[in-house]
Amino acid sequence: MTVKNIIGIDHAVVMVRELAKAAENWRRLGFTISPRGTHSAHMGTGNVTIMLDPDYIELLGVLHATELNTPARAFLERREGIERIAFTAVDAAQGAEEIRARGLVPIGPTEFERPVTMPDGRLAAARFRTFQWPVQEAPGGTRIFACQHKTRETVWIAELMRHANGARRLKQVLITSPEPEKEAAHLSRLTDLAARREADGAIAVPSGVDRAEFVFLTKQQLGRRYTDVALDDLAERGGAGLVIASSTLAATTEAVGALGLRRDDRICVPPAAANGTLLVFEDID
Repeated sequence: MTVKNIIGIDHAVVMVRELAKAAENWRRLGFTISPRGTHSAHMGTGNVTIMLDPDYIELLGVLHATELNTPARAFLERREGIERIAFTAVDAAQGAEEIRARGLVPIGPTEFERPVTMPDGRLAAARFRTFQWPVQEAPGGTRIFACQHKTRETVWIAELMRHANGARRLKQVLITSPEPEKEAAHLSRLTDLAARREADGAIAVPSGVDRAEFVFLTKQQLGRRYTDVALDDLAERGGAGLVIASSTLAATTEAVGALGLRRDDRICVPPAAANGTLLVFEDID
């Protein structure tokens, strides 16, 4: 039985302790950063976004404690980095019922919004409806949820989608685990997405047509893929990095400067420079 109400990776959530400082970290890597947003009070969070096409990266911080952000606060007690991954939801309410029919108790659907100042100065709102798989159902220690965008025009704003480093879209979400095959099978059971084995033994799970894929691999395999990149601070199990398609690696090289390490046809930024997230820029396909 296919989960009909998800259509691929929507965005990666990078939890950060100091939102303003994190935004500056990513800005100096050549990303265009959205103005800070504050979510509805019951969420207790604020964010900035890095808009790509058709996906994005969200830097998320906790502003005050609420029941809904309990898992995020627990994560931040351990580290910063990729804490969860969102799928695009066609209809979040129906998606929640789909996983309920499988015997899982969804979190949500939850409605929330944040104010947005549009390029013409007009004040608008970005509105969302989400549902989450149960907290304990976290393949590779990375939570999953689905996000229905009720006002896409206030999220994908053209001015925010142009990046000095050439970033265009997500290609892969890298998740480390001592047991990659087991974690990939877990994700497949939850979503009906089929896994495949890669040449180095990593397990990839495509998320949808023209969307990024999940890649589960050991920390040792990650190190062999990205030699000479300092990965010591990454967890043995958890969200580790993002592979990003760039329109021009020349622009990437100039934007990231000394923070980037070029190897073959990719440029790597170590997790220490991006709030616990390995960034790998590759040529766009």
